[in-house]
Amino acid sequence: MTADFIDLASDTKTRPTAAMRAAMAAAEVGDERAHEDPSVNRPLARCAALLGKESAVFLPSGTMANEIALAVHCRPGDAVLCDATSHLIGFEGGGPAALAGVMIEPSGGRRGIFDAAALRAATRADTPYAPRQRLVVVEQTSNLGGGAIWPQATLDDVAATARAAGLATHMDGARLLNACIASRADAARQACGYDSVWIDFSKGLGAPGGAVLAGSRAFCDEAFRIKLRWGGAMRQSGIIAAACEYALDHHVERLAEDHANARRFADALAGAPGIAITPAEVETNLVYFDVAAAGGARAFVAALEARGVRMVAMGASRVRAVTHLDVDSVAVDRAAALVREFCGEMRR
Repeated sequence: MTADFIDLASDTKTRPTAAMRAAMAAAEVGDERAHEDPSVNRPLARCAALLGKESAVFLPSGTMANEIALAVHCRPGDAVLCDATSHLIGFEGGGPAALAGVMIEPSGGRRGIFDAAALRAATRADTPYAPRQRLVVVEQTSNLGGGAIWPQATLDDVAATARAAGLATHMDGARLLNACIASRADAARQACGYDSVWIDFSKGLGAPGGAVLAGSRAFCDEAFRIKLRWGGAMRQSGIIAAACEYALDHHVERLAEDHANARRFADALAGAPGIAITPAEVETNLVYFDVAAAGGARAFVAALEARGVRMVAMGASRVRAVTHLDVDSVAVDRAAALVREFCGEMRR
């Protein structure tokens, strides 16, 4: 891959900066499994406070955070309510069924966001003939919703409705900090109605791995037990946690740059032959557009990758591009120019 290759496939494509690598190399470490790694314990305390929770657990990945949360909140045979576009359904390898033994009951929202009325319509009285509804999950921001941000009022209404129905709540906060930066919201306030929440460090924050799952002390004690059971203990994982703490110190506010670059990219694609896009819907760092009139998604992304720009097909005609700290405004402009060049050639 050449140095001028532009990778917009995902914000997981970020690589640790030189300063982050230096922080990792200098990290004081211990046995994380015995709670003796200071470079893990310190960011855990910070994240618990950031998210407004009693305790937190360091995990290898966000997918593990979601799956452990399901296993703590639910019992095999229980039902989980979430949006039909949820990461739980499409991107976790069937983990909810395979690991927690739960059933997913999807709701239809708009751009990945459902409201309290939709949740009330989906809930039912407990009966032995149906799976017991146990948990409500929201995803902030919504990936398949195009990076859409759940409004605070909607988060609050959904949480209150779940609580009234006797349901636990969980927030998939993979890009929660993107939502906070874009809407100038407080992370603890965003998550205040949710029994558990996690943030990812390997996406826009640029760490090579790591996620932190937060909740009550009792929740986190059980989460840690399941982490051990599933092989998630990493021993001297302070080497990774040091990258996460560096990201907390240096990479949170800069998420605004990714959002500006995403909107810049969307604006540049608007009006290109064969592309249907609504720039106003680009709220964070995810850009979705339709290329049905430009040969379909698979052919489109293959052609652009050959030209030096990688994006992802998210359906027959839908394409996703994601901005991140390894792609600056110059690269975004060049990527947009290559897309428009290709679309012009297709039209001719």
